[in-house]
Amino acid sequence: MPAKPAPIKKAAKKEPAKKEEEAAPEPAPEPAPEAAPAEEAPAPAPAEGEAAPAPAEGEAPAEGEAAAPAEAAAAPASEEAPAADAQAPADGEAVEAPAPEPEPKPPTPPPPKVPTSAPLDLFVEDKNDTSVSIFWSEPENIGDTGLDGYVIEICKDGTDDWKAVNEELQKACRYVIKNQTTGDRLKIRVVAVNEGGRSPPVALAEAVVVKEVADRPKVRLPRFLRQRYVARVGDKINLTIPFTGKPKPVVSWTKNGGALDTKRVNIRSTDRDSILFIRSAERDDSGVYEMSVKVEDFEDKAPLVLQIVELPGPPASVKIVDTWGFNVALEWTVPKDNGNTEITGYTVQKADKKTGDWFTVLEHYHRLNATISDLIMGNTYKFRVFSENKCGISESATVTKEEAKIVKTGIDYKPPEYKEHDFGEPPKFTTALSDRSTTVGYSTKLLCSVRGFPKPKIEWMKNQMIIGDDPKYRQICVQGICSLEIRKPGNFDGGVYSCRAKNDHGETIVSCKLEIRQPVIPEGDKK
Repeated sequence: MPAKPAPIKKAAKKEPAKKEEEAAPEPAPEPAPEAAPAEEAPAPAPAEGEAAPAPAEGEAPAEGEAAAPAEAAAAPASEEAPAADAQAPADGEAVEAPAPEPEPKPPTPPPPKVPTSAPLDLFVEDKNDTSVSIFWSEPENIGDTGLDGYVIEICKDGTDDWKAVNEELQKACRYVIKNQTTGDRLKIRVVAVNEGGRSPPVALAEAVVVKEVADRPKVRLPRFLRQRYVARVGDKINLTIPFTGKPKPVVSWTKNGGALDTKRVNIRSTDRDSILFIRSAERDDSGVYEMSVKVEDFEDKAPLVLQIVELPGPPASVKIVDTWGFNVALEWTVPKDNGNTEITGYTVQKADKKTGDWFTVLEHYHRLNATISDLIMGNTYKFRVFSENKCGISESATVTKEEAKIVKTGIDYKPPEYKEHDFGEPPKFTTALSDRSTTVGYSTKLLCSVRGFPKPKIEWMKNQMIIGDDPKYRQICVQGICSLEIRKPGNFDGGVYSCRAKNDHGETIVSCKLEIRQPVIPEGDKK
């Protein structure tokens, strides 16, 4: 009988598969074995009482035979389904292997961290005796990792001992290397840093000498100060004059070649400019100021002309030279005080003597003489003149002492001679006296009216006798109305009363009779 290697081989192969399943919960499926060659003869059927040989891999067990318990326990669920569905191949046919399952893809590895490219355009911006200022541009390629900052490194010329001068990464593209020794020659380079590491450095082409660069000083006088600067009395003067030069120039000021009056003028200087300040300008502050900046043996100067002006005074004198027709010729002289600036013109005004109101006839006039025309015939005029400069017109004016009377030429007016009218008139009574009667003890008045020129003199008489200033009588004459009051007449006050009026042209008289009656006594009173 043939040997039975198949069951022994099968058992030997299944044991490690079971161990692998126990070790790994989800092992990869085993690849199917190659099919047996067709030339080989099939195994003979076992005799009664002998155990049937184990089928080869991929073959279904014979009908009536149970699968080995070890194989059933070891095979995973994924292998049982194809085994159940597989059909037993016929005798002499090759067994087809199942298709292998695809392998899972491994995880994508992270991108590598790459440093940036080298920074660009490294230059020296400035330097002095102890420091050097540099600036540069960002790298052209930064990448996905980004840019954390820069490291600035230096070493002395002739060595390769590079040392970083910044403790922390520099974010900006500008840095000042401080605390260096004057005269040292330094090589400088800059490195960009990110998570990928250091970039290639960018370095200066030549070593830098730590020393102040001496620039010739230069005063940059503003354009508006290159000519005369004019200000009014009382104005605030604040002028800023920039300058350049290295090291810091020494600034000095003079006025008219001498020292400044520090009580009047304040000077404040910085590294780049100098300020001239006057709180309240006066005419004495006018002059030529000179600013000087000096660096070592080099010096530059700039003059500044300051002129403080105010209103001028009035002309020194004004006079009337001639008068003809409707015209008057005037002349005047320049003012004694021009306000520290040139006189730009004059203003001439006239005033009629009747009204006294002033009217401007010439304005911004430049000459010292003028002819005033179109005056009114018969009027008398006075004239006055104001001075004018850049600040304005003078506060006061100079008035002519003479007056100009405008008369019509060629005609001498002679008024006609009239005989004066004689208004003289002798006295005349327009109302005569009337006879009166009164009772003893009752006052009475005698009235008349008179006219005449000159005013006539009035006299009262009684029985051809002038009464005079007798207090018993009251004499009144107003506006030609004459009255004589007899106060409480008695029995002897009756008679003929007369009123006489006289002046240089004559006299007249009127008379009346006054009768005094006794009072009537009732009969009962007589007893």
